[in-house]
Amino acid sequence: MLPTPSIRRSRPAGSPPPESRRVRRRWPTLVLAVVASLALSALGPALRIATVAADGVPGLPDLTFYGRGYGHGVGMSQYGARGRALAGQLAPEILAHYYPTTTLGTRSASTAVRVLLLTGLAVTPAKPLTVVGLVGGWTIDGIATTFPANAKLTVAPTASKATTWNLKVVSAAGATLVAKTVSGDLYVRPINWSSVLQLVSKRTTTNVYRGFFRLRLTTTATVVNHIAVDRYLRGVVPLEMPSSWPTEALRAQAIASRSYALRRVHPTTGLFDVYDDTRSQVYRGKRVETSAANTAVTATAGSVLLSGTSLVNALFHSADGGWTENNENVFVSSTGSIVAGPLSYLRGSSDRAPDGTSYDKASPYATWKTATYTAAALSAIFATDPRTAVGILSALDLSHRGVSGRLISVSLAGDLGTKTVSGAVFRAVFNAARPAADPSLRGTLFDIAPIP
Repeated sequence: MLPTPSIRRSRPAGSPPPESRRVRRRWPTLVLAVVASLALSALGPALRIATVAADGVPGLPDLTFYGRGYGHGVGMSQYGARGRALAGQLAPEILAHYYPTTTLGTRSASTAVRVLLLTGLAVTPAKPLTVVGLVGGWTIDGIATTFPANAKLTVAPTASKATTWNLKVVSAAGATLVAKTVSGDLYVRPINWSSVLQLVSKRTTTNVYRGFFRLRLTTTATVVNHIAVDRYLRGVVPLEMPSSWPTEALRAQAIASRSYALRRVHPTTGLFDVYDDTRSQVYRGKRVETSAANTAVTATAGSVLLSGTSLVNALFHSADGGWTENNENVFVSSTGSIVAGPLSYLRGSSDRAPDGTSYDKASPYATWKTATYTAAALSAIFATDPRTAVGILSALDLSHRGVSGRLISVSLAGDLGTKTVSGAVFRAVFNAARPAADPSLRGTLFDIAPIP
């Protein structure tokens, strides 16, 4: 049996740690396992370090990781916004909590956003790039024809690796309306706001979009959707937040998403501004639009978050576990070094109601835990990546944490040496190599005992 761990505290229980202070690590020869335990209180996290004596112990004890929240923990917690809205808070109050020091301002709701829909698409004559104009007429720049609804555009290279392409438009009845050879970029435009374009080559059920398409044709195809920001948001808000949620939470999401998108607009450089997935914010076009989300976008038309006169980087995530984190403690180097400067509007703080419950308590990941792992199982998991491969694990240092208790870095010690990685890398390696049926680490706010 493992001996009962002894507990020593590096500072009084209940006192908040310095924002980025690294707790001094000790790797005594008589200690095989060093683990950090996190206790959250109204004053912030307090660190407890448990040491397991070496006598007769072959390595780490069996470990289960217990966590709170889902996502990076910076900026707005979406489940937290829901909880605050249910508690009677309006969108401005919700946003003021998650983005302190900011003010509300306005930007044009018609500002164009360029969204990357497809890139590097390998196209052949048997599998051409295909676009269909729906509802109303549409045009192609440089071709003096207005094509009818349901006409289909196909383009395919004239030969393998060629940069010239065969363009063809056929009517819904199959009649050829135009056929020619083209190169470079094509712009496909609906003739009015009610017409939409279907990107058939994007194999999803949500491939219908407002705005117009730019087709970049080289040896492969790239498709970018140019669209006014508030029309873009109609395809974002219902994907980022359920439309059944309170109106004020949806309005907060609309303002945060608008700010996030417009901050990334750079019309004179590059091919696109944002991705259509979680690398930016999820966008799925017209088919996901809902009445509630559209109303939230319309009610907040043009409203953005400003720091001084500049648009803020309005980051958000699913659930914060009761405490948000400082930006510089999350977006670190792969080894956990602080590389970003602090932003005044992305400060970590308690996200709990007066009764002490977390505003994100409705999240299915408000609290969570992994399976239980032996030292051998953990050693095998972390041996799959050279950044964490240390041989047979004998120690984990989980003491370097931010103001919320999220792990800034983790040190692993084994018979092949010691390595330090960021909390995000530790999580990514664990999630990639764990047994597929096992629960994942949902964020970096976790410990080896339940977090209050």
